[in-house]
Amino acid sequence: MSDDHDSSHAPERETFSHDPIGHAEARAGMTVGELAEQYGNAGVGAADLHTAVDVTESMFADDVTVFFSLAGAMVPTGMRRIVADLIREGHIDVLVTTGANLTHDSIEAIGGKHHHGAAHAEGKTEREHDETLRDEGVDRIYNVYLPQEFFADFESHLREEVFPVLEAEAEESGPVSIQRLTEELGRANGDVNEREAIEEGPGIAAAAYEHDVPIYCPAVQDSVLGLQAWMYSQTSPFSLDALADMSPLTDVAFDAEKAGAFVVGGGVPKNFTLQTMLVTPGAYDYGVQLTMDPKQTGGLSGATLEEARSWGKLEKDAENVSVYGDATISLPLVIAATLERLEA
Repeated sequence: MSDDHDSSHAPERETFSHDPIGHAEARAGMTVGELAEQYGNAGVGAADLHTAVDVTESMFADDVTVFFSLAGAMVPTGMRRIVADLIREGHIDVLVTTGANLTHDSIEAIGGKHHHGAAHAEGKTEREHDETLRDEGVDRIYNVYLPQEFFADFESHLREEVFPVLEAEAEESGPVSIQRLTEELGRANGDVNEREAIEEGPGIAAAAYEHDVPIYCPAVQDSVLGLQAWMYSQTSPFSLDALADMSPLTDVAFDAEKAGAFVVGGGVPKNFTLQTMLVTPGAYDYGVQLTMDPKQTGGLSGATLEEARSWGKLEKDAENVSVYGDATISLPLVIAATLERLEA
């Protein structure tokens, strides 16, 4: 009688290897790094997150230039300190982000706060809930609240601490770069934070200023920061040169021995980061993407890093992975597990 399980009759398998799924252990007292290792025993998204830790560990090596792309409401939802600490610890060489994140970063630097809120209120429709918030002068970002008076404080901050310096430069040399705006914003945020003894830390832009990390904000107009810059330009010589950042940014990419892209969210920052490699001889050697957007829409935010490889944005042999899920959950896990490995 033949044995149906006789391995001698097993078909040839090109991609199969004997690597059985394990069962993840979760126990009291585990470190984040130990939990991430358990994810490696599992499949689906858990396996991807484990791989993201592997790739990020390689990316954070000394000989890799790290381009960090930050989109979405990462600052108002509480991810500000993680990014600022990565800059201070030398793990980010270039930051590409939105004007919105820089706006919210600055609001916290000068004493404002975001607050826990609700996406809906009991007994009200979502529309009625938001109409009430409108009447009360509170802006909502899903379940996060921001009182509108903090935007007025931010406008005063820009007009008193940031724009006058850039206006003087513009009078002498013409429009300034967006990177120069973000640099001056970081200086002012740090100065006011220290001068006013603000309890919250000075934040992302201030850390970047202190550690000579350039911040590029390719769609700065699409934010309160951009709106305020435009309004100030209507009555002063101050103006921004949107193309001035391209040469210094591509110079960093061109000079990189190895390069890695850590992409949080999608949108303009993601594409701006990835397309930087199109004008260099090389491409990214490492890539990690944290996104909630599916690839099937054909949109940039959900486009896979494999697709980016077809464009020449990633090397053919690049180590890369995409983790699908809320970045406010995945970013702290990936970073904490990676740092635990590096400090072991």
